Amino acid sequence: MEWMAWTGPTAAFFAGIALILAGMTVWQTVSPTVERRGFLPMPTTRGDRLFIGLLGSAYIHLATVGFTDLNLWIAFGLSLLWMAVVMRFG
Repeated sequence: MEWMAWTGPTAAFFAGIALILAGMTVWQTVSPTVERRGFLPMPTTRGDRLFIGLLGSAYIHLATVGFTDLNLWIAFGLSLLWMAVVMRFG
């Protein structure tokens, strides 16, 4: 039986997601969220916007790898921009 090889970047990615989820849990406990409507076509909470932002970031990376020859740092920057816009204005 073979196990997944955890590289440094893979471990850092999943640790980052775990820290974001822990931070969002603490934030929700301290300051409960209220649904609001932004540019997304539905009322959303902070958790909804986090999920939509992470999903969008994954698609940005897949599209960059699949359809362009751009550097992955550009995809990373676009993903951060997408997350910031969704979390703030979504």
